[in-house]
Amino acid sequence: MIYLDNAATSTIKPDSVKEALCRAIRRDDLGNPGRGAHECSLQALLEVEAARSTLAKFFGAKDSQLAFTANATMSLNLILKSLLKAGDHVISSCTEHNSVLRPLYQLAEEGVDLSFAGLKKDSFQVDVAAFEQLLRPNTRAVVVNHASNVTGEVIELSACAEFCRKNKLLLIVDAAQSAGVFPINIQADGIDVLCFTGHKSLYGPGGTGGIALGSRMADVPLKSVISGGSGIRSFEKVHPQEMPTLFEAGTANVLGLIGLHAGVKYLRDRGMAEVEAQLTKLMRRFYEGVKDLPGLKIYGDFSDPGQRRAPIVGLNLGDVPAAVISDLLATDYDIATRPGAHCAPRMHQALGTADQGIVRFSFSTMNSEADIDAGIAAMAELSRAFV
Repeated sequence: MIYLDNAATSTIKPDSVKEALCRAIRRDDLGNPGRGAHECSLQALLEVEAARSTLAKFFGAKDSQLAFTANATMSLNLILKSLLKAGDHVISSCTEHNSVLRPLYQLAEEGVDLSFAGLKKDSFQVDVAAFEQLLRPNTRAVVVNHASNVTGEVIELSACAEFCRKNKLLLIVDAAQSAGVFPINIQADGIDVLCFTGHKSLYGPGGTGGIALGSRMADVPLKSVISGGSGIRSFEKVHPQEMPTLFEAGTANVLGLIGLHAGVKYLRDRGMAEVEAQLTKLMRRFYEGVKDLPGLKIYGDFSDPGQRRAPIVGLNLGDVPAAVISDLLATDYDIATRPGAHCAPRMHQALGTADQGIVRFSFSTMNSEADIDAGIAAMAELSRAFV
C-alpha cells in the first residue's frame, strides 16, 4: 500500500527505528527503571534517561523539564488539568483537535471559562489578532495547535508568544503535527508548555509522547493528575510534585522510548533543515499535480511556496463525500488517506465541511516521489469519473 496518512501515524518507520526496537525486545537486561539497584533496573533507567536527554536537546528544553507520556492527548490532558482551575479563562482556536477541545470542555464543566478565536476573513489562518478582544482579567493561558491536522496551516507562533508575554499568560502548544516536521525550540519560540506525540513525525512507536516545560514554568504551581508508583518517597501519600516524576506515575514504556529515541536521532542526524525541505518538496509536488483538476477544491493557502506548512493537503472532489473518495483510493488504488472530520469539529464547521468531510493526504520522509505521483494519477482518474 502507498501510505499517505502520516498525519494519523507514521506507519513506515526508518530502518534505524525498526532495528533499535528489534534489538531492544531481544534484550534480557531491561527491567523496571528506577525501581531497584540491580543491573536490569539500571540498564532500563539508562535507556530512558538517554532518550530524555536527546529529546530535551531536540526541543531546547532542560532534561529535568521533559516528562514522558503515552501521546499528545495524554500530555494535553495532564498539563491542562494540572494547571487550570475554576475561575480561570483560556483562549484557544477553532482549529484545535479534540485532544485540546475535550479536556477544555471537561474543565469548563468545572468552572473554567473558554473563548475560541476563528479564522481570518477569507483565510485558513487563525485570527491571532482576535486574541486581544477575547482577553479577560482572569485569562490564564493560550492553548493552540502549532499546525492544523486538517489543512497543514501553521499558526503565527511568534505573535502568540508576544501576546502571551505582553499579557503575562502561559502559551501551551500542541505540536502533534509539527514535532519532527520543522525545528522547535521552546525557549527561542516563547513556548511555555510543548505537548508532543512520538508516533507521527518523530517516527517512534505508538504509546510514546511527552511534555516539555519552558523556563517560565519554574515558578508555576502544578499538581499531579495521575498518582501512583514513582520509585521514590514511597511512604508519602501524595505523588511527588517535581518534574518529571509529576507526570510519570507508573512504569515507563522502556521499549517504546528506545524506539522514540532512535526516531529523534534519525531526525537529528539528517538535520531538520533537510527533513523540512524534503517534506515541503513532496507536499508541493502533490499540490501542483492536483490543484487544477476539474472539480477539485483544496483547503489551505499554498500561494506562497516559501510559507512554512505541515506536509498536509486536504481536498474534496465536487460534492462527493470524502469517505467515498478515500475508500476508492484504498480499494482501487491501494492508497491510504484519511477522510472525515479528523477529530477537529470546530475546524470543519469553520470550513463548511462538517457534512462532507475532507480527504487528507499527508506525507513523511519515508514517502517517495513515485508515491506522490501515484496519488496524483489516482485523483486525476477520480476527477474524470466524477466530474
